[in-house]
Amino acid sequence: MYTLTALGDQSADAAIATGKVDDVAEGEKLFEAHCMSCHGTDAVGTAAGPTLVGVGAAAVDFQMSSGRMPAATYSGAQALRKPLPEWVTPEKIRQIGAYVQSLGGGPTVPTKADVSTEGADMAKGGELFRANCISCHNWVGAGGALTEGKFAPPLNEATPEQIYEAMITGPQAMPVFNDSVISPQEKRDMIAYIVGVRNQTDPGGFGLGRIGPVTEGLVAWIAGISALALAAIWITAKKRQTND
Repeated sequence: MYTLTALGDQSADAAIATGKVDDVAEGEKLFEAHCMSCHGTDAVGTAAGPTLVGVGAAAVDFQMSSGRMPAATYSGAQALRKPLPEWVTPEKIRQIGAYVQSLGGGPTVPTKADVSTEGADMAKGGELFRANCISCHNWVGAGGALTEGKFAPPLNEATPEQIYEAMITGPQAMPVFNDSVISPQEKRDMIAYIVGVRNQTDPGGFGLGRIGPVTEGLVAWIAGISALALAAIWITAKKRQTND
């Protein structure tokens, strides 16, 4: 118990030392008004929501800025992205993040330098993405279905900050890629790739959502069946004309 208290005090002291004491105080008020009903007093969690102690400000920023939180309902699955309530602003997100950070530390919100793609190696980022991410997110980040009803979201609307935050916090079914697994430079390389492929043209023509062989096969099947049906109709019509 003493150790947990000491860690909490150190986290709060760190927030105060960085000039965020006002954000912590305002964040606590916002948390009590909008988050405590699910995440519990002091964010220790309830049956309706997990503990937030130790998740860090990065997790708060990711979940709230992307529209995953606050929850639209108190039960059931949440939409991957939904319109933010009017009260959710970058300032309010920062304040709630500062409060959660003060409770037990955790990953912090990345800086502009952390997510800058200046000098990043897009080709290297593509290699890393294909090695670690395509099994869930597809080779260009289009997303896809997972087991047990889970779903890997598309990355076409994710900001560089959200991509970085997802890697260091591991939301939902995603594993955590800390700096010992994927270095900060490699994270920047991956961001460069994810953002870069959005604007690339599809050499084969229409991208079909970039989902892969499923849609391509479906289009080929529909086109093939349609061609066969039209051919059958044409042959039947020709035979009738001949018989007449």
